[in-house]
Amino acid sequence: MGKDEKDIVWLGDSLSVLQAFPKSVRIDLGSDLRRLQIGELPKDFKPMKTVGSGVRELGARDRNNQYRTMYVIRMGTKIVVLHSFIKKSRTTPKADIDTARERLRAFDRK
Repeated sequence: MGKDEKDIVWLGDSLSVLQAFPKSVRIDLGSDLRRLQIGELPKDFKPMKTVGSGVRELGARDRNNQYRTMYVIRMGTKIVVLHSFIKKSRTTPKADIDTARERLRAFDRK
């Protein structure tokens, strides 16, 4: 990793959940995380103000499902992955928003 690259911090089960996604989805989300690490914008993201300030959601899909990973950048040098999940409806389920929000609060209290 280069000196200007951001570290990724995985909270809760976000890494293991992402690792269980289909390969094509892992490649898409991993490529977006890599872009973030080197200071570029991801291809598919949107702000998630309902979770917290600066939180964004990466998105990928396959034929059957939509996959999401929520993250925030802290201290300018850390990509904090809050939550990864399968999105089955048009809106993000409250339980997934709450999980990401709780992990963000816990991280910020450290």
